[in-house]
Amino acid sequence: MQSPAAAAAPAPLTLERVFASPALSGPRPRVLKLSPDGKLATLLQSRADDRDRFDLWAVDTSTGARRMLVDSTKLGSSGPLSEAERMNRERRRLGGITGIVDYAWAPDSRRLLVPVDGDLWVAGLDGSVQRLTDTKATETDAKLSPKGKYASFVRDGRLFVTDIAAGTAREVAGEETAKVQWGVAEFIAQEELGRFDGHWWSPTDGRIAVARVDETPVNEVTRAAIGADGTRLFTQAYPAAGTANADVSLWLVNPDGSGKTKVDLGPDSDIYVARAAWAQDGGTLYVQRLQRDQKRLDILAVDPATGASRVLHSETAATWINLHDTFRALKDGSILWASERDGYRHLYRLAGGAAAQLTSGRWAVSELVGVDEQRGRLWFTGFADTTLEMHVYALDWKTPGAQPIRLTALGGMHDAVMDAAGQRLIITATSPRQPAQVWLADGAGKRLAWISENRLDAGHPYAPYLAAHTEPSFGTLQASDGQSMDWRLLKPTGAGPFPVLMQVYGGPHAQSVDRRFPAVIEQYLVQKGWAVFQIDNRGSNNRGKAFEDPINRAMGTAEVADQLQALAWVKRQPWAKADKVAVNGWSYGGYMVLKLLEAAPGAFAAGISGAPVTRWELYDTAYTERYLGNPAKDAGPYQSSGALSDAAKISDPLLVIHGMADDNVVFENSTALISALQKANRPFDLMVYPGATHATPGLEVHTWITRLKFLGRTVAPTGY
Repeated sequence: MQSPAAAAAPAPLTLERVFASPALSGPRPRVLKLSPDGKLATLLQSRADDRDRFDLWAVDTSTGARRMLVDSTKLGSSGPLSEAERMNRERRRLGGITGIVDYAWAPDSRRLLVPVDGDLWVAGLDGSVQRLTDTKATETDAKLSPKGKYASFVRDGRLFVTDIAAGTAREVAGEETAKVQWGVAEFIAQEELGRFDGHWWSPTDGRIAVARVDETPVNEVTRAAIGADGTRLFTQAYPAAGTANADVSLWLVNPDGSGKTKVDLGPDSDIYVARAAWAQDGGTLYVQRLQRDQKRLDILAVDPATGASRVLHSETAATWINLHDTFRALKDGSILWASERDGYRHLYRLAGGAAAQLTSGRWAVSELVGVDEQRGRLWFTGFADTTLEMHVYALDWKTPGAQPIRLTALGGMHDAVMDAAGQRLIITATSPRQPAQVWLADGAGKRLAWISENRLDAGHPYAPYLAAHTEPSFGTLQASDGQSMDWRLLKPTGAGPFPVLMQVYGGPHAQSVDRRFPAVIEQYLVQKGWAVFQIDNRGSNNRGKAFEDPINRAMGTAEVADQLQALAWVKRQPWAKADKVAVNGWSYGGYMVLKLLEAAPGAFAAGISGAPVTRWELYDTAYTERYLGNPAKDAGPYQSSGALSDAAKISDPLLVIHGMADDNVVFENSTALISALQKANRPFDLMVYPGATHATPGLEVHTWITRLKFLGRTVAPTGY
């Protein structure tokens, strides 16, 4: 479907412009927060002349007036990041972001803690800044204490606490060995468990829960970061599937370093510390303990004085437990929680040893957004109306039989954050015809002020190209087990037929098909004459456990069957050139491309495999064992799910792309594939990027030129 034509003919969209500044989708606000007093909404906003550099801005919630609070160019050195900071950003998927990447409000709403390039600053609302640290070492994991008296951070694996008024820093936890770090989340927690915190302040400022990470048991690997100016070798503790994880323990300590007490996490040390949080009065520390096989999760209630613990609640699953951030300890001692015990993620209230279900139905809650305890109202995001749209909902949980009330308009994807009192929302919305907009709303969802209107007017960066904008169409296919799979299609005007690029990810914990503004690169492809098709196969997220579970111990089976079923359907459509369908994917999607070409030689005209996993034994413990089990106990699923044993079956044109300093899907995955293809005398194309990590930041134009030249030779003309 084409958008309404603008008055002027559309400008030609170039590949270089797709990735240039300013971003064609408009401002990209990040890290949206409300000040504790609710007077300011704050966000990180990219600069007009550099889409990847972010400054800290504020919007007055009463007037809508905007102003820059912290200019990153005046604080940061813009020099190379330390290895600790670079790795920290890689784990947070911020590899290409510069300037300010995070910040925290002080409880008095008068100051903010702002890390920049490895040092810490305290910024005032009047534009003043106070440097908190000034060392050659990198300070990470910075936090403000809830009462605002202290700031804490990690330097060289040691936890420090600074009295902000006095400006003095004290080491409160640390050891001499580099193998042990305090106050940080270990690699696995960051990469696979979604936990980036390694220390947690009690609400009273009286105690700190601190993670101690001992990497002594973890096998060390030598990772080669191959760059244009040479190769750097990094010795990295990497817990590959089936091997030992770091030994993670929890301790409780006072802000001055005294009163150190170990938390009792139970007799089995081979577990994951999934989450931690405090009761509102600081009288209990709650710890989520996940078994290594990820089939059982226990919520522990810990005495902060003695470290003694008891099991408060447990969740079990036949396949795996999906972690989440929906945990809210209420004043009355009960807990708002999310569980998939009925097959879909829903909200529950834990109290007195019972779990009372608050939402229900064949749809999934995404996350708890906010709570007004006095009114008994909560807000959450979820998919109650359609799997294609995430909305913001309100629920009066204390009212028997109450149903969720949708606060956002149908037609797009929505996300939200809320203040601690449950009074104001910051809502982000996008639709197939509108890039992301951000506004301040009251508890009923009524817009009070724009934070980023991002209106597609004549001054918008996308305005010259708007007349040619193509909106996607959507539909469903039925999988072999009867479950419904959502698809999305963008295609040029006219009847066709057109060459087709199938975009694939296909892995767990991801949803690719929804009603959001399409990536501008897809608009470029459509204008070059390509139809772009994508389907969310079984194993994808936000559709219930029965939709996810077919990949259990069987990666590369149900997902591949679903994609091949979609391919057969695409080839029957009048708009598609049946002999000109190519497939493109990155990371898990790159793995899927290989499995598809191996499973159905001749079905695709060509395949592009970016940063593919080829041997799951090379990947880490938590992710891989979650779906394939522990190879030390049963290697069968790893052998059948790998992409190397059938590499000789690949007969279609193949392009492999990989960054040579990738520390997520390590480059060895591609070198193993290269060797297997060469031994089988199978020709293929290869593009490698010296010094590039998993997302190849800054190289988007070249990677797409490489793809398009390859497709132009093997499938259909692309203009390159």
